[in-house]
Amino acid sequence: MEFRFREGEEVVDLPEGTDAGVYFIGRIRTPWTDRKDCPRQGREDGPECRIELDARWAPALRGVEEYTWLDVLYWLDKSRRDLVIQNPKSDGKLFGTFALRSPQRPNPIGLSRVRLERVEGTTLVVRGLDCLDGTPLIDIKPNRCEFTPKAPPKPGI
Repeated sequence: MEFRFREGEEVVDLPEGTDAGVYFIGRIRTPWTDRKDCPRQGREDGPECRIELDARWAPALRGVEEYTWLDVLYWLDKSRRDLVIQNPKSDGKLFGTFALRSPQRPNPIGLSRVRLERVEGTTLVVRGLDCLDGTPLIDIKPNRCEFTPKAPPKPGI
């Protein structure tokens, strides 16, 4: 993927190695194949998208249908990882990467709060995503505002 630098943007050298590993647990299917068409933030009334979980993880979906809202984490595999100063509007106003929700970041992890429409086997049909078709899926969690812990409370906490 080709990247165009905007005025004032800066990059750094990336570390030689990584500190951890991640299992991609599926793929996300959206209508967007090009970054220029992809929304900047997902919308509750956006198009239906499909989160396709690999079959080995099917048991992990047990109970997910009880939630209206899910937090979906995904790997923005087409993103730069070395951009530290960004000029998002190409207007000369510069921001550090950690002050933005830009996909260009050292660990390009995307996070969307999505509305669960339905479960179809190992596929979740949702609204609210903002990633390209085929994006690798990292994790799915119930929205913390809807979630009630299943484990007993910890003593003294």
